[in-house]
Amino acid sequence: MTTSIKATALEPDPSFDGAVRGIARLGQYLPVYGLPVLTVALIVLFSLLLPQSFPTLFNLRSILADKSVIALLALAATIPMMTGKIDLTVGYGIVLWHILAISLQTQFGLSWPVAVAIVLMCGALFGLLNGVLVEQAQIDSFIATLGTGTVLYAIALWHSGGRQVLGDLPNGFLAIAGGELFGLPVTAFYVLAIALAMWIVSEHMPIGRALYVIGSNPKAAVLNGIPLQKCVMGAFVASGTLSAFAGVVLASRLQIGQAGVGLEFLLPALVGAFLGSTTIRPGRVNVWGTLVGVAILAVGISGIQQFGGAFFVEPLFNGLTLLVSIGIAGYAQRRRGQSIRRRIAQQQMAASPTPSVPAQSAGTV
Repeated sequence: MTTSIKATALEPDPSFDGAVRGIARLGQYLPVYGLPVLTVALIVLFSLLLPQSFPTLFNLRSILADKSVIALLALAATIPMMTGKIDLTVGYGIVLWHILAISLQTQFGLSWPVAVAIVLMCGALFGLLNGVLVEQAQIDSFIATLGTGTVLYAIALWHSGGRQVLGDLPNGFLAIAGGELFGLPVTAFYVLAIALAMWIVSEHMPIGRALYVIGSNPKAAVLNGIPLQKCVMGAFVASGTLSAFAGVVLASRLQIGQAGVGLEFLLPALVGAFLGSTTIRPGRVNVWGTLVGVAILAVGISGIQQFGGAFFVEPLFNGLTLLVSIGIAGYAQRRRGQSIRRRIAQQQMAASPTPSVPAQSAGTV
C-alpha cells in the first residue's frame, strides 16, 4: 500500500509527562498550545496597530464569511490525512461543484434541494473513485487525486464552456450562505457543527481510532483486524462529500459559477490541515488544530492586507506558512519520539535488578 504522508505521532502518556517539571514542562506545552497563543497574539497586535478597522464586528464577519469555505475544505483534507493520504481534489473539485450547483437550477430547471443532493452525491462518487484508485489500484494518493482533480477541472471547463454560469436562483438556495445566526454568518456555524462531528468521530469513536492507526502503522492495523481498504475508501468518500458541500456554499455565496474560481482555495486548505498537525496534537492532523491553522492564516492575511500589503502577499504568506508548518510538525514529532524513547530506556534501566556482588569471606586474604 502506498502512503503519501506518514502520521506517526505518539500518543501522550501521562506516566511520562507527569515526571517533567519546570522549563522542560513548558517546552512540552509549547508545541501543543504555541499556535493558538500565536493566533491570539496576532489578534492583539493587529487590534493595537489597527484599532479603527481590525477589532470590529464588520471585520470579524468578513473574515468568517471569506474563510468558511477554506475551513470546510481544510476539514475535508484532514480526513484522508488521518490515514496517511492526501486528497488534492478538495481544491480541484470545488470548481466543478459550485458550477454544477448553479447550472442544475438555471439550465436544467431542477429545484435547489435536488440540485444540492446531486452535487453531494457526485462528490461522494468521486471520493469513492479516489479511494478505489488509491487502495485497489495501489496508486499513490498524491498522483491519483492530482489526476482525478485535473479531470474534474477539465469537466468544469467543458460544462461551463469557459464562461460564467448565471441565472435567477431561489431564495432558499441563497440563504445557504447568505443567512445569519446571532449576528454572524451562518457558514461559520456550518464549520463549527462539522468540526464537532468530526472531533467526536475521530477522538471518541472506534472508526476514528482506526483511521489514526492506519495512518501511523498500516501493518499493525491489518494485524489488529481493522478493515484498512474500507476505512481509507470511506475517508475519501467523506472528504469528497464535504468538499462538494463547500462547493454548494461557495455557489450560494457567489451566485455565479466560473471555472476561474476555486483553485486558489487548494493551497490555503492544505496549509490549514498541515498547520493543524503542529498544534493541539503535535505530529498528527486533528480537527481543532486544523481550525487553528485556518484561523492564523485568516488573521495574518487580514491584518497584512489592512496594512496595505500587495496583491501577492496572500499566496506568499500561504506558501511560506506551509513550508514552516511541515518543518515544525516534523521537528516536534521527532523531539517527542526521542524524549519518550529516552524515558522508556531510563525506566527500564531503573527497573532492571542490579547484579549482586558476592561477599568475600572473613578469612580470605
